[in-house]
Amino acid sequence: MPLPNRWLTACLVRYEGHVLLIDCGEGTQITMRRTNWSFKAIDAICFTHFHGDHIGGLPGMLLTIGNAGRTEPVRLIGPKGLKRIVEGLLLIAPDLPFPLEYQEISGPEDAFDIYGMEVRPFRADHRVVCYGYAIEIHRLPKFQPERAQELQIPIKYWKVLQQGQTVTDGDMVYTPDMVLGPARKGLKFCYCTDSRPKASIAEAVHGADLFICEGMYGDPEKQQSAREKKHMTYQEAARLARDGAVQELWLTHYSPSLVNPKEYLELAQAIFPNTIPGKDRKETTLRFEEP
Repeated sequence: MPLPNRWLTACLVRYEGHVLLIDCGEGTQITMRRTNWSFKAIDAICFTHFHGDHIGGLPGMLLTIGNAGRTEPVRLIGPKGLKRIVEGLLLIAPDLPFPLEYQEISGPEDAFDIYGMEVRPFRADHRVVCYGYAIEIHRLPKFQPERAQELQIPIKYWKVLQQGQTVTDGDMVYTPDMVLGPARKGLKFCYCTDSRPKASIAEAVHGADLFICEGMYGDPEKQQSAREKKHMTYQEAARLARDGAVQELWLTHYSPSLVNPKEYLELAQAIFPNTIPGKDRKETTLRFEEP
């Protein structure tokens, strides 16, 4: 349940002006209005699962997106049953000025491209079907114009080769490896809530620059409750971050009884030192490594 200064689950990812929302709990609109993030720019909403604290804010959010002037489609991604659930909620938010595009997750190999963001769901372990999301921005190798000049490749083909495509010109075949440098590291962000820990989650988040993971309980004495309700403790989230070799872990999705999330932080940091307690409107910017 929400607390006076703590709303329910939602996470926004922005890349090159496009916005992806993960979950839309009660109060998402309210906390968003205290930021500079645009409602109109929300291109897609991904749902981890269909419990009320993760989807209850959707009708109002869609109305606000429409009131912000959006007419382009909004993609909705989530477990099977997505369209039925959303259409039920839309009984109180009819006549949206933009179409909705439904994409139900069918299996572990699914991946969705959202304006250059590769969104890959992975299965969590909750009381209902639930997914986490790994979002990657791949980075092309650096174009080397001096090599293109040495090989006398026409300038008109440079941009195509830079984008990783092969060009055929008569008997000549130009391939990207002729003008591109070594591979460069991209960006990876992962999000997982409402789950028991499992090895496949550590695999899915491996190497992430930022991993946001539920820490429902800080008190180790809540371990049995975590097992019964299919949630995680701080320590379990920290082990996933450690085993997944991520750069940074943010804890989220606290129990309403956990009023001060910093109280048990040392327990997580003893396992994964770069553990940070999440809070409403906490944000960061992930940047490509140079060059």
